[in-house]
Amino acid sequence: MADLNRQRKVADRIKQTVAHMLERRVKDPRLGFITITDVRVTGDLQHATVFYTVYGSEKEARDTAAALESAKGMLRSAVGKALGIRLTPTLEFAADGLAQSAARMEEVLAAARAEDERLAEQARGAKYAGDADPYRDDPAENS
Repeated sequence: MADLNRQRKVADRIKQTVAHMLERRVKDPRLGFITITDVRVTGDLQHATVFYTVYGSEKEARDTAAALESAKGMLRSAVGKALGIRLTPTLEFAADGLAQSAARMEEVLAAARAEDERLAEQARGAKYAGDADPYRDDPAENS
């Protein structure tokens, strides 16, 4: 098991190398506007999951996933050269759902805000159905 510091350094180096290779060396026309968001490496440094986001439509995201899959060997080779460690980690590419989750969360919060405003507007002109204090003792009734 590698220590957490080394794991983090290897993940950062993989992130930089893959991003550089995608920008400079991978010439696949299917590759869309891609951003490498994170890399997670297992404790034994044998497997790396590369998270990415694609700006564009669903078709562009599918095409980019196919391009990454076809360039996986070249990217792994470049990562191996850049890392210089005994065993090169296998690469797995995973679409990062963080952007979609954040957008969905914003939609839910906007709907909650609109509902709160609607209820506040209803409450502005509201009056009590009966007396303001229905539990007060009326001295006239006790006599």
